[in-house]
Amino acid sequence: MELPALSAVDAQSRQLALAATPSELHGALCGWLAGGGASVRDWPGKVLADNDLGTPDNGSPLDQLRLASAAQLSDRSFEFSLLLPDADASLAERSGALFDWCRGFLSAFGLAGASANALSVEGREALGDLAKLAAAQPQDDGDEEDEEALAEIEEFVRVAALLLHGDIVLAAQHRQRLN
Repeated sequence: MELPALSAVDAQSRQLALAATPSELHGALCGWLAGGGASVRDWPGKVLADNDLGTPDNGSPLDQLRLASAAQLSDRSFEFSLLLPDADASLAERSGALFDWCRGFLSAFGLAGASANALSVEGREALGDLAKLAAAQPQDDGDEEDEEALAEIEEFVRVAALLLHGDIVLAAQHRQRLN
């Protein structure tokens, strides 16, 4: 499943008065799911810790975002993708969105109740690295080297999210099947 367009997520997010950028919102959704949170239609209230938020309509961009993200995280082909601005956006916009994604991921991963004890050594390292990225500031401008570095960081974040989802959710499912 493909993610809905960033602009569609942004429009519905504004309509529901959600206090998060589209990338931060997607990061929060993915953190919630990777931390063991349920894929439910009222996910914005859960991941943003505000039960007064509205529930996205069935088939809406935010509902599509939830369904696609849950499917991508669980898919063994590693087709998981991050909801970030296109490559034609400025380096500052893209790096800022990536750092927003990381902040959202970390906050909702904790809200989902994931235990650091359940993480592999690699998972704990990945979580620490995501925390460093969440604290980073976007770069105003850059050269080809900076563009390549951002692409590598995006790939790291993508793989880190899959690793953490594997440690918490997939490992628990595997243990249940063995018992």
